Amino acid sequence: MLEMLTVKQAAKDIENNRTKIINSLSITSSTLRNPQLNSISTADLTLLFKLYDEVFLQNWFRDHFKGKVKFSLSRKMTKSAGKTMCPKNIGRIRQEELVLEIRLGVDFFLDYGHHSQSNSVCGIKTGSGLEALLLVFEHELCHVLEFLLFNKSSCKGKRFKAMANNAFGHTDSYHKLPTNRQIATKVFGLKLGDTVTFDFKEKKLKGFLHNINKRATVLVPDKKGPLVDKHGTRYSKYYVPLTRLQAVGGK
Repeated sequence: MLEMLTVKQAAKDIENNRTKIINSLSITSSTLRNPQLNSISTADLTLLFKLYDEVFLQNWFRDHFKGKVKFSLSRKMTKSAGKTMCPKNIGRIRQEELVLEIRLGVDFFLDYGHHSQSNSVCGIKTGSGLEALLLVFEHELCHVLEFLLFNKSSCKGKRFKAMANNAFGHTDSYHKLPTNRQIATKVFGLKLGDTVTFDFKEKKLKGFLHNINKRATVLVPDKKGPLVDKHGTRYSKYYVPLTRLQAVGGK
């Protein structure tokens, strides 16, 4: 495996391999057939792992790895599009008992294209949510491989960068996919701290924008509210879709 990752693959071969994976997904996946993604499942990620092992890694995982790589999706990941989790004591765990996990921030891919910000991933320009998903998956796959080979992994390190470049042509370790906060600002003109109003049970409530994930978190002054700031003001918390918010002053 190490020898495989130290040999630089030709850019055309990498592109052809990604095309093979996309074509296979169009036939075998019920949700990844459309490049502009509407849904993603952990079964899709399991299938993606199998395809990458077959197309890029010559079935190394199938034939040699006795542990387990599992997959999960998160809507709470607001800055990082992917994360690989590995036991800290990996060097003392029998391979048969080893479990690594790749977790992806699903909203980055489902919200792809919501505004015109650069959508490059790992230094490569993407044109769809599916392309972005593949590149993030490749990045996390490099983490898995580096953990298995060296018991530690860092995408800031020269070794990781060389591995990602050799195997997948990556020239950067980060993505430029827009976060929910950036989408809120560009599309809805909203930013943290803005005073906003929204309708709730036939009433119009007024508060300030406290946080933005998939939905906005709005704190509304409420004498009986459970939340108290340093000035003693009480608030109630509401989770509100961005489309239902109106910035005070017509922002």
